[in-house]
Amino acid sequence: MRIIGIDPGVAILGYGVLDRMGNRLKVVDYGSIQTPARTAKATRLKQIYDAATQLFSKTHPDVVAIEKLFFNRNTTTAFDVAQARGVVMLAAEEAGATITEYTPMEVKMAVVGYGGAKKRQVQEMVKTLLCLAEIPKPDDVADALGVAICQAHSTTFTDRMSIRGWKE
Repeated sequence: MRIIGIDPGVAILGYGVLDRMGNRLKVVDYGSIQTPARTAKATRLKQIYDAATQLFSKTHPDVVAIEKLFFNRNTTTAFDVAQARGVVMLAAEEAGATITEYTPMEVKMAVVGYGGAKKRQVQEMVKTLLCLAEIPKPDDVADALGVAICQAHSTTFTDRMSIRGWKE
């Protein structure tokens, strides 16, 4: 099963592509989609949509796992991130991928085993679980790989079969 994890953002959107084969995870690709500051918001969203569409076309994911929106204070940033999530979800839907969503706490639980884990702990575990030489940069990329790991650890056999079109 091919999984793409997404850490949404307007300036930097991280992604991580994993193949799950049984209990093994293989890194296929990871990186970020970046949009220039001082560019119109609609233009930035179009750039994200186009880049996500191209990524999904190139990698053919079964599942696109997206981190759910969490915000404390800055609602303006939260709305921008929500819009970025929306265009990625649209691109994933058009690609025919199943879309799942996970909270930051769910990702931390799946990757570290503790929902209150610090960002650095999650990054170190991503590096360890995926046998990477170093923590992927920028941080959004490591976070996206964490979302993909969360999806891989959360998927049951029945879920995997339904993603492939199998019916009970």
